[in-house]
Amino acid sequence: MLTSFVFAVLLLSFLPLISATVVQDFNHVERCKDSLYMGTPPRGIIETQLKKICQRYADKPRYVTLYDPHKRIPVYSAYTFKKTEGDRRVDYPWMYEPQIFLYSQLAEIDGNGNMLPFPTGYLHMKFEDSQAVLDDYSDVVLYERAHLNPDQHQSTPHDRAATYTLTNVVPEIREFNIGPWREYEERIRVRLNNFCRGTAFIVTGVTTRGNTIRRNNQDRVAIPEDVWSAYCCTDYDRNAPHDVRIRFPSHAALAKNAKEGNSVHEMSVQELEIFLKNNMDVDQNLQIFYDNCISPSPLPLYLQHTI
Repeated sequence: MLTSFVFAVLLLSFLPLISATVVQDFNHVERCKDSLYMGTPPRGIIETQLKKICQRYADKPRYVTLYDPHKRIPVYSAYTFKKTEGDRRVDYPWMYEPQIFLYSQLAEIDGNGNMLPFPTGYLHMKFEDSQAVLDDYSDVVLYERAHLNPDQHQSTPHDRAATYTLTNVVPEIREFNIGPWREYEERIRVRLNNFCRGTAFIVTGVTTRGNTIRRNNQDRVAIPEDVWSAYCCTDYDRNAPHDVRIRFPSHAALAKNAKEGNSVHEMSVQELEIFLKNNMDVDQNLQIFYDNCISPSPLPLYLQHTI
């Protein structure tokens, strides 16, 4: 016990550029809620065993993640879309999140943890109890480490670097990841670049069915059954072509994480919510975006019902 405590305290002494904080509520940390539409996380997800992570980089909150330490994958990551040319960067170091381990032991001492680059040598075994590590993916050829908050939806080097943490990653079938899902991410990038005038909020998550990546004869990382995503942009180009305009202010998508039959189906957010109510641990009040991402009316209240 003493050894683990000393080890944890030593970890807290590191202050790298990248940090993340496990919090009781996404409103707990200054500006953490800025990644969420109206500062409100998806409602109705049963969170008993889940961890809320405010992902920070260079002392600034970048996005939020709801993480399942038992399945060792995120349930979702929520972020704001940044206009970008869409080029991908792969030279950032992969990070792990010691705070998931430390939170249960040292919450009284320090509520802020540091996300650290994976070391080349020793990594405390207790970290593997609650999150994925690089070894989980090292001998797996069928799956890609797939970002829920993808780097090509971010523009600055800091925002992109912050996406390279395994707490933002799920194992996706390679053919699905580099094919239909990447094409969808690019389609959304172009759509929001061209037609969202304000801030676009995106929530991307997964469902699971019990399949896992195994290592050393142990279940390690849950393999998603489905991947889903939804965006909300209330300030958009009202003169956009009709086939684009009907996909605002909000829209969603759903796909099977599979080698075949993995087409991405776009749908309304409400249709996605109906699917998730039957395929996730959620209650019937599930709502991805506050007030269903209804665009605020430009008219005063007394005129809104006169036209």
